[in-house]
Amino acid sequence: MKKNVNGIEIDMTAKEIAEFNTRQITLDLFKIALKHLRFERNQLLQETDYLALSDNTMSEEIKTYRQELRDITNGLTTEEEVKAVKFPTKPSGE
Repeated sequence: MKKNVNGIEIDMTAKEIAEFNTRQITLDLFKIALKHLRFERNQLLQETDYLALSDNTMSEEIKTYRQELRDITNGLTTEEEVKAVKFPTKPSGE
């Protein structure tokens, strides 16, 4: 593998290659976990989408629940953080 230093391509050391590969794998696992979390979150939001129609009045509990779902990915930076996410409990009284 090569790297660019001041416009000149030079060979990467074995250590640099290992670090690069580790970062790529970690980044990919984070992206996969985040994509899965968003999929689950979107399904939960869809379950209450009908309550957001103009002819319905959403309760404050449902509004809060839906906002918590939308905010669930905020600030996540690692695969471990994504896997530790707990979804909010859906209010019973819709």
